[in-house]
Amino acid sequence: MKKYFYTMVAGVSMMLAACTSQPQATDMTPQKKDIGLQLYSIRQLIGNAEKFAENQEQILAQLAKQGYTAVETANYGDGKLYGLTPEEFKACMNKAGLKPLSTHTTRGLSKEEVAAGAPSEETMKWWDECIAAHKAAGVEYIVTPWQNLPKTLDELKGWCECDNAIGKKCAEAGMKYAYHNHAHEFKKVEDQVMLAYMIENTDPQYVFFELDVYWTVMGQASPVEYFKKYPGRFKLLHIKDHKEIGQSGIVGFDAIFKNAEVAGVEHIIVEAEAYECEDMMDGVKLCADYLLGADFVKANYSK
Repeated sequence: MKKYFYTMVAGVSMMLAACTSQPQATDMTPQKKDIGLQLYSIRQLIGNAEKFAENQEQILAQLAKQGYTAVETANYGDGKLYGLTPEEFKACMNKAGLKPLSTHTTRGLSKEEVAAGAPSEETMKWWDECIAAHKAAGVEYIVTPWQNLPKTLDELKGWCECDNAIGKKCAEAGMKYAYHNHAHEFKKVEDQVMLAYMIENTDPQYVFFELDVYWTVMGQASPVEYFKKYPGRFKLLHIKDHKEIGQSGIVGFDAIFKNAEVAGVEHIIVEAEAYECEDMMDGVKLCADYLLGADFVKANYSK
């Protein structure tokens, strides 16, 4: 505990200095890398339709200038993203030079659907509309961001069967479907760890996983051990830390990236839920700077 405390204090001190330091002239141009940002990270600035309309042009241009190349959305509803039609949203991204890579969205399942292990006709109609909207926006990956910890394995089995059905529907439309973890997926349901059971009981043709490396560590698990146990199942990674990336010292990013190939990683996406920097855009930049400057982070994982 003391080691963790001192590591955190040292990281915060260095990070605060980075937040307040002035840019220095340099002859070195940082290597261009494909790095996405989960827009939930800046939800206070563009998290809903009104804020997006007001701030998107400036904010998206700033993200591109910071080195981000793609975004993951977190505001879908009624066929629109941040209040825009898919075509309008895609145009905003194209103008900023950002790729609309992936999205966090889902529709809750009823107890009856979970018990049957099959989404209802109404649910699948919702997914048809969701898939069509995101495909029109240029999105490649649809990610379910949350499932509650089930009480029984039968319930979890039903979730997995529903995920398979949804993933198959996405695949038939040329899309990819995933599940994103938090920390509770590393708890046990009866005698099985939730996330391990999900990986083992979903079809790898139709369901992959967006491993959130910070929440994995907070769940007392090792991202690298999951990569090695379930190779090829993690096409997306959420690169996250306690606050700005690389400052806490509690997430082994070097080992994570060195094992990205065995994991099956195609894209990396930054997500930050809190910042030490007063200006969150400074915090987002620090996250990009860390990845751009890290020798162990490749320029591209999809080639």
